[in-house]
Amino acid sequence: MENQQAPKTLFTRQALVRLMIPLIVEQMLLMTVGMADTMMVTTAGEAVVSGVSLVDNINILIINIFSALSTGGAVVVSQYLGRREVENARSAAKQLLYVNLIVGAALMAVALLLREHILLLLFGSISPEIMDAALVYFLLTAAAYPFIAIYNAGAALFRAMGNSKVSMFNSLIVNIINITVNAVLIYGFNMGSAGAGIGTLVSRIAAAAIIGVMITRPSNLVYIENLFQPQLHWPTVKTILGIGVPNGIENGMFQIGKLLVLNLITSFDLGVDLVVKGSSVAANAIANSIAGVVNVPSQGIGLGMITVVGQCMGAEDHTQASGYTKKLLLASYCAMWVMNPLLFFGSPALVPLFNLTPATAALTIQILRWYAVFTVIVWPLSFTLPNALRAAGDAKFTMVISMLSMWICRIGCSYFFGSPWGLGLGLLGVWLGMFADWVVRALFFTVRFASGKWKLHKVI
Repeated sequence: MENQQAPKTLFTRQALVRLMIPLIVEQMLLMTVGMADTMMVTTAGEAVVSGVSLVDNINILIINIFSALSTGGAVVVSQYLGRREVENARSAAKQLLYVNLIVGAALMAVALLLREHILLLLFGSISPEIMDAALVYFLLTAAAYPFIAIYNAGAALFRAMGNSKVSMFNSLIVNIINITVNAVLIYGFNMGSAGAGIGTLVSRIAAAAIIGVMITRPSNLVYIENLFQPQLHWPTVKTILGIGVPNGIENGMFQIGKLLVLNLITSFDLGVDLVVKGSSVAANAIANSIAGVVNVPSQGIGLGMITVVGQCMGAEDHTQASGYTKKLLLASYCAMWVMNPLLFFGSPALVPLFNLTPATAALTIQILRWYAVFTVIVWPLSFTLPNALRAAGDAKFTMVISMLSMWICRIGCSYFFGSPWGLGLGLLGVWLGMFADWVVRALFFTVRFASGKWKLHKVI
C-alpha cells in the first residue's frame, strides 16, 4: 500500500536537472583521468600504451568494487532520507566509509604484493616491454586504492543527499592535478608509465582529502562525526553489504570477464605483423577510451536513478519510483541518440589523435562504428535500467542475470566469434560477443521491471 504521507512530487523537474547535470559532468571528468593517462603516454610508444591499458582494466575492476559498495550505502542512506530518518542516514554513512576504507586497504595490500603474478595470471604471455610498463603503473595506481575508496564513499553520500555538485567540482580538481602532473613527468621528464601512475596517485590523494573534509561538515544533511572513532554497527553494515556485495560481485565478475577476454585479445598480436594487421591490444585500449565517453551522460543518469528511486522506495511511493525510472530511462536514450552519431561519423577524425599506426587506427575505427550502432539501441536497458532495481533492493536478481550473461555471452561468444578455431573475426568478434551480452541483459531487466517484482523488496 502506498504511503499516504508521501509528498505528491518527490522530485521536481528542476530538482532532477540539478541532480543529473553535475553527475554527467562528474562522470565525464572521471572518464578523462584514465583517458588522459592513455593519451599522454602514447608518446612513449605502443608498448607503454598497452601496459597502461592492461592495468587500467584491473583498476576499473577495483573502482567498480568501491562503486558497488558505495551504491549499497547510497541506497540505504537514500531510503532513510525518503523516510525522513536523518539520524539513521548519518549512522549508515559512517558505516559505508569504514567498509570502503577497509576493503581499499586490503585490495591495495594484495595488489602491491602480487602485482606481477596477477598480470601473468590474467594476461598470460605478453612482451617484456609491455610487462615492464604495466608493473610500474600497477605499483603506483594500486597505492591509490584506499583513497579511491574514500572518494567513492563520500561522492555516493553527497549524491544520496541530492547534492551532486560537490563530487563534480572534486572531479574537476582531480583532472587538473592529474593532467598537470602527467604533463610534467611524461613530457618533461620522459617518465612514461611511471609519470602517468604518479599523476593518478597524487590526484586520488587530493580527491580523498577534499571530500573527506567536506563530508564531516555539520552543515550537510548527512555528515560523519567523530571520524577517527570507529563504531561498526553490524546490522547497518549487513544491510549495506546486502546490496553492495551482490552489486560488487556483479561488477567484479563483469570486469573479470573483460579481463579474460583481454587475454584472448593479447593472443591476436602474437606472431602477427602489427604494421599490416594492427595491434589488437592497442586498438582495444584506444577504442575503450573513446567509446566510454559516449556512455557518460547515461552513466550519470544511472547514478542519479539510485538517489531518486531509493528515496521513492524509502517513502513507499512505488508509483513515483516507476514513473521516475521511465522518465530517466528516456533521458538516457535521448543522450545516446545525440552522442552515438557523433561517435560513428567522428571516429575517423578522433582516432588519429592517439598516434597509432595506420593499421591499428583502421581497426579502432571499425570497432567504434560497430559500438555506436549497438550502444544506441540497448545500452540504457542493459546498464541504466538495472540501477532502479538495485535502488529498490533487487540487487541479487541483477547479479545473477549479469553473471550468467557475462559467462555465456560475453566470454563464450567472444571466443567463438574472435578466436581462430571459431569464426576468426579477431578483435571485432570479441566486441560482437560483448554486444550479445548487452542484448541478453536488456531483455531480462526489461521483463523484470515490467513485472513489478522489484517493488516487493525491503531494504530498511
